[in-house]
Amino acid sequence: MRGIYVLAIQLRKNIDVKVGALGQIEFASGLYLYVGSAQNNLEMRVKRHLSREKRKFWHIDYLLGNGEVVITKVFYKESTKTEECQIATQISQKGTSIEKFGCSDCKCKSHLYRVDNEEFLYNNMRSLKVL
Repeated sequence: MRGIYVLAIQLRKNIDVKVGALGQIEFASGLYLYVGSAQNNLEMRVKRHLSREKRKFWHIDYLLGNGEVVITKVFYKESTKTEECQIATQISQKGTSIEKFGCSDCKCKSHLYRVDNEEFLYNNMRSLKVL
């Protein structure tokens, strides 16, 4: 399956993480939403994100490697890559962006946002399924 996904990520406390070429980033505790896509094997991409043991390749790998970080939900849908940026833009209206995070292959401001809650995903993105 190919498609897009949104990871709901809980940070239990404030952390500093070196994120590849982005350098050191301070993350406040709370809920974050990360938007990604997989043009082949969406299931394997999500499974990779859920795994703690992996080579750090994407920005999100650096964040997920921290012990204070937990993926609480995975939303997904079959889709083309173009919808990844559309969903990131919608989330940007509800949250605070982590500049340049996860969007090195597009013109978005970010694909990671700190949000108050994930309810608007349920209310406004009914096409997303919860894993």
